[in-house]
This record gives sequence, structure tokens and C-alpha cells, in this order.
Amino acid sequence: MKTKSFIAATALLLAAGVAHAETFRWAAQTDPQTMDPHAVNSTPVLGFLNNVYEGLVRRDRDMAVEPALAESWEPLGGDGWRFNLRRGVTFHDGAEFTAEDVLFSYERAASEAADTASWFAPVSEVRVVDDYTIDFMTSAPNPIFPDSIANFMIMDSGWAAENGVELPARDAENFATLNANGTGAFRLVERDPGLRTVLEPFGDWWGEPEHNITRAEFTPVQNSATAVAALLTGEVDMINPVPIQDVERIEARDGVSVIQGIEARVIMLGFAHQADALKFADDAGAPNPFRDVRVRHAVAHAINVDAILQTIMRGAAEPASQLVSPAMRGYVDALGDRPAFDPDRARALLAEAGYEDGFSFGLKCTNDRYLNDESVCQAIVSMLAQVGIEAELDAMPVRNYWPELRADNFDMYLLGWSPGTFDHEHPIRFLAATPDEEKRLGSWNFGDFSSDRVDALLPMIQSEIDDAARQAMIDEVAQILQDEMAYVPLYVQPLLWGVRDGIELTQRPDNFFILRWVTVE
Repeated sequence: MKTKSFIAATALLLAAGVAHAETFRWAAQTDPQTMDPHAVNSTPVLGFLNNVYEGLVRRDRDMAVEPALAESWEPLGGDGWRFNLRRGVTFHDGAEFTAEDVLFSYERAASEAADTASWFAPVSEVRVVDDYTIDFMTSAPNPIFPDSIANFMIMDSGWAAENGVELPARDAENFATLNANGTGAFRLVERDPGLRTVLEPFGDWWGEPEHNITRAEFTPVQNSATAVAALLTGEVDMINPVPIQDVERIEARDGVSVIQGIEARVIMLGFAHQADALKFADDAGAPNPFRDVRVRHAVAHAINVDAILQTIMRGAAEPASQLVSPAMRGYVDALGDRPAFDPDRARALLAEAGYEDGFSFGLKCTNDRYLNDESVCQAIVSMLAQVGIEAELDAMPVRNYWPELRADNFDMYLLGWSPGTFDHEHPIRFLAATPDEEKRLGSWNFGDFSSDRVDALLPMIQSEIDDAARQAMIDEVAQILQDEMAYVPLYVQPLLWGVRDGIELTQRPDNFFILRWVTVE
């Protein structure tokens, strides 16, 4: 197989336009749900909008944090961080960028209406020092704070006020869901949700372009066969993802290749931990079995992850035992083994819990978000049936999926999580902390898992400077999550991008596609 790592795929380009200008066309399975950078905390949204909006810091090709709208930053003792802002930056409409825009964007992104509020859980106050200096004060020392806001994007306060979008609309529409006004290398010129989104270079961008694109056209294509055909016929220059079953076919064709890597994303199952009753299938209204830890462990033992990886993922994915992959900071080596596939043990646990005759429930799943997501869920349904648990599968587009989960319309659900900080603290904060809007914690903990000990350890993990002490606390949290089977980690998702020859780009493990690193021959 012709493969390139995300580093090897990078073209080391000169800034002055190394090839003639071109239109670049690409397709992906999932359309960004919104153009609002604070409304939906998901990779399709944040990855796309990183081309349009910018933050104080950003990640480079190798995922290291580097300056963006802040030229530099330094800790304020143990009380917070000072960011020194870049001068001479303008938004796409020509408005000047200042610290007031950062303060406004913080208040907007940290509000209860935002899906990004958990990013700012450690922040106690934000102070504008002058037009180009701003302080983020934290309630305790927070050594990873700059990393944690790499996807915090700055919006023009004046533009937001003029268009009535002072707050984000998470599951609805407003002016900011269809329009954008960032400082990034590309500006939004056309947005037709579900059909096409067009970007063009921003001529007054503060940075030095490393691309030669004059127009970038994105088309969501849910049907994988259609996407592959478009790549092979030259209708598009890139597709993401390549269906696993089509990798060899594409590699056998002249003029195209597959760039393969491992994403930072762990695919897992979540439970309705606090629901009193089941909501779906024949046993709807009956007491919720998933409140019993033995039932959750039974689910883990009933799923043959190795079979899923071999038959559905074609060997391209790796098994997962934790909420992060082994490549992430804070991974616990001692907890690297996932639950063994053991149907007999699953049946015994169900019997202990009083479900020797099994039960039925509803499983929510996406059909256009993760690689082979619906096929994986169908396999899980079959495996659970072998131990007497009958799952009623409801697979749907991701646009409809998040509102369902936020409304608690599930008994069990599929979720993929990629830590934006590449640190174990990230999923603990979002997925394992008890949901608390005031503290901005647990915003993606749809099943309401709760542990007093995890909640007590999280702020200490966030503030601990000593790596060994910090890792010991992460180890304890990871052990609790495994013992409680808060989630059932399944596998680490692969990255498979199909690219036409003559395209140079960078594949990062966060699955963000950055246009300013693309050249077209």
C-alpha cells in the first residue's frame, strides 16, 4: 500500500507561491453543522473553521502549539496567563482585531449557550490590560491552559452585535451559522448547508501563505461510492475518509493515492447512567439496567472488538482501553488491556444483576460521522444478541444525532472523542466530570456519569506541575473509569484520505484539514 504519515505527507513549501494558482475541490462524509466557532464542539466544525477563524494560539503541522493571534504568552505566577496580541490584524470585513474581541469571544464561548464552555472551566476572570494585552486568570495554576485553547476562535465583537449573534445558537440557526467573519487565511464566500461551501484566500491575512489556492470548494458526500467515483474521475482532488474496503482499489489506480495514519479519536459506547427507565424497544419503561455496573461490564465482555477490527475495519484500526489512545499524554500503560471478549462471563454478569433472560433497549448511532459507524453498530447489535441483550438500532445523520443525545433520547450510544489538547485531562473534563453548567464541566457527558472522586481529582490534575504526581492522579481516574465501565472504549479510528496526484497537503492526527498547507499542480 502506498501510504504517507502525516509528517511525510507535508510539503515543505516556500511562502511565495511555488506553483500556479488553482481551484481546489474536496469532499468529506460530514458537512460542518454550523459556521459558528462556539456553537458545536466537533471535529467537522472546528477543523473546517480553523481555515476561517483563528485563535490566540494554533497547532503546527506536528501538533505543537505556536503563536497565532497572540505573538507570545507567559504565566502570571500561578494565577493565570498573559497573552500579547498581534498588531495590524484585521477581520475579513476590514475591522481591526483588538483585545476587546478576545474578551467578547471568551464571554461568548464560555456562555451556557456555547458548546465550548468546558474549555474555560479553569478561568476565573479575563482582564483587558490594553488593546493588545489580555490576561486569563485561573482559579489555580494551569500549566496546560495555552494548549487547551488551541481551538478557541476569535470573533469580531462589532460584527456579532450588528448581526444579532452575541450568543451562539447550538441547535438552531442564526446569522453566524451561515456566515463568518474571521481573521484566518481563507474567508467564507458561499454557504449552502449539505450541498456546498466555498472559501477564497483572504488577501489581507497577516501570515505568509504556503498554498497556491485561489478557490476552495467543499462538498459533503455521504455515499462513499459516490465520493470514491468523484476522486477517480477527477471531479474532486481529495476525499475524507476513504472507505476501508476501497483502499486497495484506489491504490491500484494511477493518478491517486491513499494517505494513511492513526487519528487521535477513540470510538466508544456510552450509557444512560442516571436514567430511571429504558426509553426504547420492547422494554421501554422498565427499570434501566445500565445503572448496574455488572450490566455495563457484561456489554464490554459481549463485544468482540478484534472481530470488528478485522472484518469491518480491515485491520486499519487499533483496540482501545481508555478514553485516549497510547499516543496521548497521560495514557496509562498499566491499563492498556481492554476487557476480554467473553460471552460466558457476560451472561454470568447479567444473571448476577437479575437479567438472566436479557432485556431490550435502544442503541443510538451515527451513519455519517465515523468510519463505518453504522456497520460497527450493526455488528455490536448482533454480538449483544448472543448474550441475550436485544438492541434496537437507530442510526441517523450526525446533524440530527447531537440534538438527540442532548435531549437524553437514548439508552446507549456511540461516540468518538479526539482530545483537542492531546492530553488525558481533556476527555476527563468533557466526558467523565459530572455535568455542571456553572462550572462548565461535563458538557459532552450525555449519560451523566458521576464520580465524586473523579470530580475531586480533575482540578488537581489541571493544576499539578509535577509530571509524576499528575500522572498518578490520571492513573487513578482511568482506573475508576474502567472499574465503573463509565464507557466502553472500542478502538482508535484510522485516518484514510484519498488524494489526487499533484496535491501536496498535511494530514494531522486530529483530522483537521488545513487549506493553507495545500498546493495544487
